Amino acid sequence: QGRRTGSESIAAARTYLVAEFERLKMAPVFPGYAQRFDVSTKLRDGTDFSAEGFNLVAKVNGTGATDGSPRPALVISAHYDHEGVRGGQIYNGADDNASGVGALLAIAESYQNKRPAHDTFFVLFDAEELGLLGAQYFVSEIAGLGSSCVALNLNMDMVSRNNENELYMAGSYHAPQLKPLINEVAAKAPVKLLQGHDRPEDGPQDWTLQSDHGPFQRAGIPFVYFGVEDHPHYHKPSDDFDTVPLDFYVRAIETIEMTARHLDRDLGKFSGR
Repeated sequence: QGRRTGSESIAAARTYLVAEFERLKMAPVFPGYAQRFDVSTKLRDGTDFSAEGFNLVAKVNGTGATDGSPRPALVISAHYDHEGVRGGQIYNGADDNASGVGALLAIAESYQNKRPAHDTFFVLFDAEELGLLGAQYFVSEIAGLGSSCVALNLNMDMVSRNNENELYMAGSYHAPQLKPLINEVAAKAPVKLLQGHDRPEDGPQDWTLQSDHGPFQRAGIPFVYFGVEDHPHYHKPSDDFDTVPLDFYVRAIETIEMTARHLDRDLGKFSGR
């Protein structure tokens, strides 16, 4: 039913995702993994909308030694809400953004076999489609994460559809120290990894504030954003699982995981520590 914020369908999705976090033995940051927040906004047609929102937050502890002082951490994120039912049609959002959620779970599973050096938070945001509301709330409460100091956000939103084998990484315009790292990944990646869509001159194609990495950027936390360019299924009822090119999706996930591990290796460069 499209995972609209506040609906029974997103509650069902949340139950499934919590079970996945538990299966992966990821540590909850909040009771039951859920970070509750109030949603109050206006919809595109101008009507008022209110509901409860729930981010899902889990943590994988890094292997690096600590003396108890704040240490740099990585936030890997994706939003799990979508458009719901509109005009009697279900918007399933396979690419937007079940693909990002699936990639996040795949990376989390790989971390069970080889843990990162730095603490890593895996965050599934609610209410992205309503204006990045879940991410805004998470960033506003980021001090509550305890001894971890968030150095960087890796965000994924629409990573499964491209007929040219192209995946974009945005963020290096704002954090130039990312460029050599991303170039290193691109040289080995199983997709064509491109950098862009993050400059003011890109106009409507500047993705800097267009997904959940935006509130991190506004708070002065660098981001790496992965996504594909818009396609005919974007925000359409046709964005269904059976139209996703799975071979590209698997290669995209492999590329993003590779990037996550490179970022973990060099995370100190982004924290000033």
